[in-house]
Amino acid sequence: MPVYVSMLRGINVGPHKRIKMDKLRACFEELGLQQVKTYIQSGNVLFKAGKIVPLALSAKIENELQKNFGFSVPVVSRTAEEINASASQNPFLKEPGIDPEKLHVMFLSDAPAAAAIKKLDDLLAVPEQYRWSGKEIYLYLPNGVAASKLMKAPLDRVFSVTTTTRNWKTVNQLARMCQDCR
Repeated sequence: MPVYVSMLRGINVGPHKRIKMDKLRACFEELGLQQVKTYIQSGNVLFKAGKIVPLALSAKIENELQKNFGFSVPVVSRTAEEINASASQNPFLKEPGIDPEKLHVMFLSDAPAAAAIKKLDDLLAVPEQYRWSGKEIYLYLPNGVAASKLMKAPLDRVFSVTTTTRNWKTVNQLARMCQDCR
């Protein structure tokens, strides 16, 4: 059975959209998903399911979350193979002077138009950098997320797709969990 990771955006980040991890796992299990595990409180869920397109899987999970918790939660899903590729193919890892603690991956629900990606150039502030690869945007934010001009922009509207960002430590931990789940 294939392994998937679903990343929920905006839960447990302040007083709104609070979800306890045991209730989140139960919600996923209600969908018939198996061996459901969560990683940290910010909405990273790993599980096994029958073969399904990640975009359709995200829509199914979003509907279940709305039904169970009464609020909308954007979800971006990936196969274990896609998560592993994101972790192993980060182009910044080959560049000198890059601090891995300042790396992030923005996961997109679908590949955006090239014209939308070009808008990133106007949103970046030196020394921020990005590299685009299909449904991922690799970010180097040397001044941190809180100081990033880019991370304050309404990127879902810029790209016309759902986005969610994970730090490099989380991406690597999700990849390890996918390996352990096989």
